[in-house]
Amino acid sequence: MQPRIKESTIIAKAPDPDSLLERALADALERADESDEIALRLLDAAYEQFCRMGIRRSTMEDVARRAGVSRITAYRRFATKDALVEQVVRREFRRYFDQFLLDIQQAETAADRVVLGFASALGAIRRNPLIGGLMAVEPDVLVPSMVSDGGGTLAAVQRFVAGQLRREQQAGNVSEDVDVELVAELMTRVSASFLVTPSQVVDLDDDEQVREVARRFLVPMLRPRPGR
Repeated sequence: MQPRIKESTIIAKAPDPDSLLERALADALERADESDEIALRLLDAAYEQFCRMGIRRSTMEDVARRAGVSRITAYRRFATKDALVEQVVRREFRRYFDQFLLDIQQAETAADRVVLGFASALGAIRRNPLIGGLMAVEPDVLVPSMVSDGGGTLAAVQRFVAGQLRREQQAGNVSEDVDVELVAELMTRVSASFLVTPSQVVDLDDDEQVREVARRFLVPMLRPRPGR
């Protein structure tokens, strides 16, 4: 029987797929509060547990045992298993955003940043032991939130990409004639398609091949329309 938890002790709430990525991005840009040592131990234990056994086969008791805390302590930090899953996945996406922002800093031009960003996005998510593993082994756990949430997840990524492109435009690196909202939409949907549906043409494990796809098909979107 699940223990009764006072509302004031609940740190995490039920998952909200529409805003998960946006909050992960905000954490990456503003830095999340990671001062609760017990919560961090539980997140680390949950990550290891989910990577080893998958989410469906794991319980809060499994995570608490791996973290070396009682079940009641685990429920005081995370009211439900779904809330714990959200926080673990959100932290992994936050780490992805951190790495993405570091990767694109290495590029000298806007075109190079698009190429590196595209390759970084696909590589980081596919190779992430948790997120990539869920897509391969338990796609029904994660993929529905990416494609069946009314477009919330894709919209969050689109806004992130559009923000990056808008900064490039304001810096004079991209023509003012480029519709950054539409370009970001197309780039996001291309990336999501590769992540959700395995390709029989592009080897997504070949970084150079992935970068070549970006050079040939994504970078041209940054060019002004003919005649302008």
